[in-house]
Amino acid sequence: MEFIEQLKQKASESKKRIVLPEGLEERTLRAANTILAEGFADVILIGNPEKISELAVSYSLDSISKATVVDPDNHDKMDAYADMMVEIRKKKGLTKEEALKLIKNPLYLSVMMIKAGDADGEVAGADNATGDVLRPAFQYVKTAPGISVVSGAFIMILKDKEFGEDGMMVFADCAVHPNPTAEELAEIAVATGRTTKAIAGIEPKIAMLSFSTKGSAKHEMVDKVATATKLAQEMAPDLKIEGELQSDAAIIPEIGQKKAPGSDIAGQANVLVFPTLETGNIAYKLVQRMAHAEAIGPVLQGMAAPINDLSRGCSVSDIVNLVAITANQAAGNM
Repeated sequence: MEFIEQLKQKASESKKRIVLPEGLEERTLRAANTILAEGFADVILIGNPEKISELAVSYSLDSISKATVVDPDNHDKMDAYADMMVEIRKKKGLTKEEALKLIKNPLYLSVMMIKAGDADGEVAGADNATGDVLRPAFQYVKTAPGISVVSGAFIMILKDKEFGEDGMMVFADCAVHPNPTAEELAEIAVATGRTTKAIAGIEPKIAMLSFSTKGSAKHEMVDKVATATKLAQEMAPDLKIEGELQSDAAIIPEIGQKKAPGSDIAGQANVLVFPTLETGNIAYKLVQRMAHAEAIGPVLQGMAAPINDLSRGCSVSDIVNLVAITANQAAGNM
């Protein structure tokens, strides 16, 4: 897990404030204890302070005392957060009374803390379904400027160091959006480039994948990727983006130069953007299993602030690692 250790080291330089709304959940508390002991992020736990203290003693967690604990039923910013909620959702008819009820929900409280600038990112999902975690985020934090779609990237750590950046690659979208339009695919490419810079710390070379390289096949699916490439290049002229490319042309230098001569990305790509969720999900799982690669993620991207969702079957180390990733996202978004 050398990459995760590097992430922790990078995160410790900025010590971002990451809120964990499931503050009474055992794995979350154990993860928080590890994070605080290692000191790579400041942790905000949401939950009854007395119960958290009791659980910390019960689990022998010596570092929980370093956390900031916010009681969802009794804190001094409840009214201010509720007013913010009403302002943001006034067109939807949200009333102050309804907002005061919602703000007692730790998942809503977490995103309002981020919206107000009182936290830098959130990790949740150990005890809540994905929809419940993301709904408040979509409603109040919303997507980043110029981005309308949220997607999921996987950081792939390959044993074969000849691929990507010394064996490191980023795949997207592998987790969220089933069939993006050309415009949405362009946004996914740009968001993945930003993720790659913020988390992996490498200069992204983004390949927009298809079953065609530079017009070698004609089909509406190829047209979508070609259009998405042009749009992404216009959206982010600072990023290196090439397409459409077949996967071998994207990652094998001699094939890349043969099929796309003169390209500084073909054959050297470290970011692969797939045309659909179907292809991305299949590809990352095949690479993970057949190449015995480490797949870290999904990292949600496209949000205005880093908010990441755990599997309810997650381990303590999964939570620790995702907090490290989230802290680096927050630092990269500054």
